[in-house]
Amino acid sequence: MPFVHILVLAAVQGLTEFLPVSSSGHLLLVPYFMGWSDQGRIIDVAMHIGTLLAVVIYFWRDVFSMTRALGRSFTLAARGRPMDREFWLILKLIVASIPAVAAGVAIEHYFPDGMRDISIVAWTTIIFAILLYAADKMFMTIRRMEHISYLGAFFVGCFQALALIPGTSRSGATMTAARILGVERSEAARFSFLMAIPTILGAGLLEGYKLYKSGDMTLLHDAVIGGMLAFVFGLAAIAFMMAWLRRASFTPFVVYRLCLGALLMWIVYGAA
Repeated sequence: MPFVHILVLAAVQGLTEFLPVSSSGHLLLVPYFMGWSDQGRIIDVAMHIGTLLAVVIYFWRDVFSMTRALGRSFTLAARGRPMDREFWLILKLIVASIPAVAAGVAIEHYFPDGMRDISIVAWTTIIFAILLYAADKMFMTIRRMEHISYLGAFFVGCFQALALIPGTSRSGATMTAARILGVERSEAARFSFLMAIPTILGAGLLEGYKLYKSGDMTLLHDAVIGGMLAFVFGLAAIAFMMAWLRRASFTPFVVYRLCLGALLMWIVYGAA
């Protein structure tokens, strides 16, 4: 792909992955509006890997603590001592990933090219905007990330599975679920972003294997460049989102989604 195409797609992926507006939906819309060829799922996932690295770097303290807790777990178990708090967080993240893994296998089987349809993006953009607004305004804000139970983690994971449908927004859906559970906005975002690590890593390994089997070095070059650029934009988006949610609500993102959804509805149905 031309470098400008990769740059634009990486900017869109990096900036929208952590905002509740759907990066997958925007990656589908960019070539549609720009008149470009669809970049395909491998490029999409490569850019997701770049934003995954941004999560690891931004939340390095959480990642380091969980890694250390995992290493200590064997010693603590042998001594009959209680596990570190971070160890239980790892288990919750694993539980939260189960629905997405199951849904991903199903979609890979029935929709090998993904549900890359602008009409789907139009509907999901509006529906999940309404759900996000309702969850943010109707439920209490009294809990932190560590208060999420295993059942709660699975509940959030079910919403993450829905985000495999373009336009839903992985971060938006998981933060919606966390807000329904009464989790504070910034803590809901933190749990959502940490959930991205196993989910995106799994998808990245799958698509990386496909890329390796294809032997397409040009595609590999584009994927690496796109991932690196998405990392830079993603890091900036995380910092912005975490700062925003400490003092404001999701309402501006809801308004944006409703406007975008209305535009897409007009394109799909009104212009026919």
